[in-house]
Amino acid sequence: MAQSYFPFQPEDLQRVLSAALSRGGDYADIFLEDTVIRSIELQDGMVSQAVQTVLYGAGIRVLREEQTGYAYTMDLTMPAMLRAAQYAASIGQYGDHSAQPLSVQTSRGTSTAPTRQECLSLPVPEVMLPRQVRDTLMRIDQAAHEQDPRIVRVKASLNQRTQHLHFINSQGEHFTDVRPRTTLFVHIVMEQDGQTQMGFASRMMQMGAEMITHETIQTVISEAVSRTAFLFGASRIEGGETPVVMAAGASGILLHEAIGHAFEADFIRQGTSIFAGRLGQEICSTDITIIDDGTQTGDAGYLAWDDEGTTGQRTVLVSDGKLQNYMHDRISARHFNVPPTGNGRRQSFRHPPQPRMRSTYMLPGQTSPEDIIRSVRRGIYAQVFTNGQVQIGAGDFTFYMKQGYLIENGRLTRPLRDMNIIGNGPKALRDISLVGNDLLMDHSASMCGKGGQSVPVSQGLPTVLINKLTVG
Repeated sequence: MAQSYFPFQPEDLQRVLSAALSRGGDYADIFLEDTVIRSIELQDGMVSQAVQTVLYGAGIRVLREEQTGYAYTMDLTMPAMLRAAQYAASIGQYGDHSAQPLSVQTSRGTSTAPTRQECLSLPVPEVMLPRQVRDTLMRIDQAAHEQDPRIVRVKASLNQRTQHLHFINSQGEHFTDVRPRTTLFVHIVMEQDGQTQMGFASRMMQMGAEMITHETIQTVISEAVSRTAFLFGASRIEGGETPVVMAAGASGILLHEAIGHAFEADFIRQGTSIFAGRLGQEICSTDITIIDDGTQTGDAGYLAWDDEGTTGQRTVLVSDGKLQNYMHDRISARHFNVPPTGNGRRQSFRHPPQPRMRSTYMLPGQTSPEDIIRSVRRGIYAQVFTNGQVQIGAGDFTFYMKQGYLIENGRLTRPLRDMNIIGNGPKALRDISLVGNDLLMDHSASMCGKGGQSVPVSQGLPTVLINKLTVG
């Protein structure tokens, strides 16, 4: 076994696994985490918030056929680890309580866990010092104000997260990993003729401080400023059913929310997804291929290993219109007797893993985006989205379009803002009639929530034409 960042010898972790299996479990694993999160926010030219958070602990899971036990502890001593393993074993023996993991605590001041400095140190990604972060945010504030005199407020924040992990299971599989993540937000407030508009842009990558380049900073500032300025000349239109052209890139949120979640195999196993039982069936145009990918280095969804020890991989969900695969964690893979796809993810050691997307995108087609727009007599060109909701079972969704255009006689004409786009995911997938040749990955800060957990994801989409959606 490779050395661990954490204060345990291999034989220690084997003792914990044995305790976890002591009540008849057929599988057990240990997820050890040490995460440091540093975040600084600048508002009105002054530092308004500076926070450092540490997550340090272990989650222990036991499987027994269809039952799951999960317990976690922030006390990394052998007595506490063994106690957590025994709790997980007893839960797994009597019922599935994986949605409500048990916390195993000890009295303050009695822990003898070695400090972080006493453990083996893995390579640490480059992290910007607080003074460097402050200076960077000050430059962002100044550069934004210089771009447009209508700006009255700039809020910028930089979040740096470094996560050390060690995983081992009862099948002899293990990995040690370090995952950096850097997130930059820029929020803009503008005033014009007594009207106020707000906009923002962001970037999030699995990278250290090397993500914060001059080019990245300028791109995010320009996006935030242009999106905010756009809103002054934009308006709404009367609602109704209409063709919708989804712009390349950020529109991938529609693919993620309205369609992607329905391919996650826990929903398939529970029979709540509309795609349950449809493997091998044609579900959309033969021009459409959809991928969920954990191998794109730097993407927010990149995973060398997922959070339950499965090697990161590229999973073809839909190939030439046919449903080929679901996204599996170990539990759903056991249920369907298939290999896991590397989609077992969790928010932290406090949470059991579940099937989650990583980087989800549609492969490009053959049509130029200009030709797609020209094919529409009257419709909507949707560019920027904010909030959305989806019902996994039925697939019905509502998304809030922040920015787009009216299409008239094959041309983008009137700027549009603040409109809902409503539809059904599987039907929208079937109604895609043209797929552009311009796949663009969106690296905005996207956190996906599910089952009380939040994990980073990315998504991408070429320009596509959906024949009919409701706009309101």
